[in-house]
Amino acid sequence: MTTPIPAASGSAPATESADVIVVGAGPAGSATAAYLAMSGLDVLVLEKTAFPREKVCGDGLTPRAVKELITLGVPTPEEDGWIRNHGLRIIGGGMRLQLPWPDLASFPPYGLVRTRQDFDDILAKHAVKHGARLRESTNVTGPILDDRGAVVGVTAKAVDEKGRSTGPELRYAAPLVIAADGNSSRLSLSVGREKREDRPMGVAVRTYYTSPRHDDDYLESWLELWSTDENGKKVLLPGYGWIFGVGDGTSNVGLGILNTSSAFGKTDYKDVMRRWVATMPQDWTYNDETMVGPIRGAALPMGFNRQPHYDKGLLLVGDAGGMVNPFNGEGIAYAMESGRLAAEVVAQAFARGTDAQRERVLQSYPKVMGDALGGYYTLGRYFAKMIGNPEVMRLATKYGLPRTTLMKFLLKVMANLAEPHGGDASDRLIVALSKMAPDA
Repeated sequence: MTTPIPAASGSAPATESADVIVVGAGPAGSATAAYLAMSGLDVLVLEKTAFPREKVCGDGLTPRAVKELITLGVPTPEEDGWIRNHGLRIIGGGMRLQLPWPDLASFPPYGLVRTRQDFDDILAKHAVKHGARLRESTNVTGPILDDRGAVVGVTAKAVDEKGRSTGPELRYAAPLVIAADGNSSRLSLSVGREKREDRPMGVAVRTYYTSPRHDDDYLESWLELWSTDENGKKVLLPGYGWIFGVGDGTSNVGLGILNTSSAFGKTDYKDVMRRWVATMPQDWTYNDETMVGPIRGAALPMGFNRQPHYDKGLLLVGDAGGMVNPFNGEGIAYAMESGRLAAEVVAQAFARGTDAQRERVLQSYPKVMGDALGGYYTLGRYFAKMIGNPEVMRLATKYGLPRTTLMKFLLKVMANLAEPHGGDASDRLIVALSKMAPDA
């Protein structure tokens, strides 16, 4: 199916055209493209790099992300390198609390670990397998607008492995463009869709170390990062940390900090990382000699920090729409979820007979996303603001961790794993709170 494409005034012929152009082949873009291709639409995916490529991430997938993989039809057998984990180990306040993932009807009782270098490649290939057309090493440089100011395509350039242009400008046309180009989302910025400053933002840094802990079957979360000063006195560092066994001989070790913290933007995060891991047991072998690659950083756009999610031919998914969970910094699950929900709306839109009818359906996408995650993300914004206060975090760690029942409830809240229909009292409370919270 190919829909007639409105021409931008004075535009040159398009290099290629499609029903939908997806800019970016990360989890959001590839999931969106796969679902759209499965619905029979002609989908063109433009990715500025070439696979396989690295992305800064914790590499850990909660049961919510695993559910999205299952729904998308991506096989995850252990013999293919998918490492299962059974829950979350929380370290803080002098305690180690090990919580299994809840056993629910709506979510699998396990998580996964897979490096983004592999993960994104697998998802992109899955989209191509189902009919999407992928153009790698194609850097989108801007939108093509029609006389009404609506996005009807993009300009791009072929680039080499260092991002240098290797040819003339390319033009790709489609009546709908989907921005899946990550936190910076230059395409969104080019049409005036700026970030909202009233939304939480995080920064995360991570690296890999060869370690005997590589096969740990629990994700590990550190609520406190301790080091020592030059006098040997214990010092609490800003942020929270994680250690995820990758199963290939390495551990993914990283830390994050929210902009609700007074230390945000004033801290050398790489130095914090080195000081923190220096306090760990030597037999874990987290040191400069065992580090695999540099410490890399990335921004975490949270709580719908870029809106509207659809307007004038441009629809946002994943990090481009600020869809990272403010409770725990998880982005992959919501990238894929937004792709699935977007594809449902887009498929319905393209089944309509006129441009006006199609536009009416596309205009429903922001509400669809708001209904799915808006209330929960509002709760997450309140949570992010509270834990930005070190005293609140200290009290929560001191008095919360010893209470296992409370921590099991918080695990459901922070990983967004409440049973949506039925379930126990904790599930019903989480669902009710999310529905009561305003979507703003």
